[in-house]
Amino acid sequence: MTDIISPGSTIGVLGSGQLGRMFAIAARRLGYRVHVLSPDQDTPTGQVADLEINADYLDLDAIERLARSVDVVSFEFENVPFETVQVVERFAPVRPSGNVLHITQNRWREKSFLKQAGIPVTPFQHVQSLDELKRAFANQKNRPGVLKTSSWGYDGKGQVPVRGVNDLENAWKSLQTDDAILEEFIDFSCEISVIAARSIKGDVAAYQPFGNTHQNHILDITVSPAQLPASVAAQAEHIAGQVLTQLNVVGVLCVEFFVTYDGQLLVNELAPRPHNSGHLTIDAHVSCQFEQQVRAVCGLPLGSIRQLRPAAMANLLGDLWSDGEPNWDAVCGFPEVKLHLYGKQHPRPGRKMGHLVATADSVEQAQAIVQDARNAFTAKTSA
Repeated sequence: MTDIISPGSTIGVLGSGQLGRMFAIAARRLGYRVHVLSPDQDTPTGQVADLEINADYLDLDAIERLARSVDVVSFEFENVPFETVQVVERFAPVRPSGNVLHITQNRWREKSFLKQAGIPVTPFQHVQSLDELKRAFANQKNRPGVLKTSSWGYDGKGQVPVRGVNDLENAWKSLQTDDAILEEFIDFSCEISVIAARSIKGDVAAYQPFGNTHQNHILDITVSPAQLPASVAAQAEHIAGQVLTQLNVVGVLCVEFFVTYDGQLLVNELAPRPHNSGHLTIDAHVSCQFEQQVRAVCGLPLGSIRQLRPAAMANLLGDLWSDGEPNWDAVCGFPEVKLHLYGKQHPRPGRKMGHLVATADSVEQAQAIVQDARNAFTAKTSA
């Protein structure tokens, strides 16, 4: 019996946003059919899939219908209910597995797993009440920290800074949860991510680290390769490989790091799927992160992660639509810039609508070009 799910087979996707869209495009390019389950209609993934099943993630009859119609299932975000994945696993393989999802969709379980595996993580404590938060804050000697919900947080949601004792009560009330972690604030020099794929056979291919900058807790610019000492970059790739192996991932996973001023690496978060910072791999690498996901979950050998040129990516948020339709002519007037839009019809502030990628002879040139192109997005045309 072979583990290979051959082209022509059908892949199921749980989740229907832009990550699923780009995964579906990569899958169709390789000859697969794609079925997606989504609570919404006309979704970014559904627009390019063969079939979009509109149902809630807890509609177990619809989940079973999806699972029976496909040969393998993957997910495009980690907030899929664990119960949903358990139902799917009765009828089709899920890659990465439900166990990987269960660990990574909860910050307490994720950080505990990493710590037990000997992976360097940001200092953290589990808190389930205001009294526990006060004790935890005292345990870290009243140093500033970040209080985060254990579940359902992304892009800065579900977290609040605590700078002193007087912040604790309001911080706890604001999260409206009884399950959180308190992380000690890290004074870091930069943030990086390493995206890696792991095959059914256990082979790991890790892209060299991406350098990330954020605005309002949302990724703003990514450059590749990150501007790091070679030894730090190699260590980050090594740690990422350890994480995928320890978790027994089959698929793609992103490891987000803080890099301290003395070159120490601390894992901040995991994402058990392709990641926003890896979108530039579509234009800058031989095999992009989405093709790697398809190859891994279908049991195929992994592709080459070789980078063709230095690159930079800029996110396009709904804020850019606030003054009306973007200046498409100006944006597309940059011949070295690739425009990727996600098919979302309603721009909102902070909503990821697309991204731009520029490649050049250096990271600095690529970043300057992609920022100029994004600035042109809202440039008004002459009358």
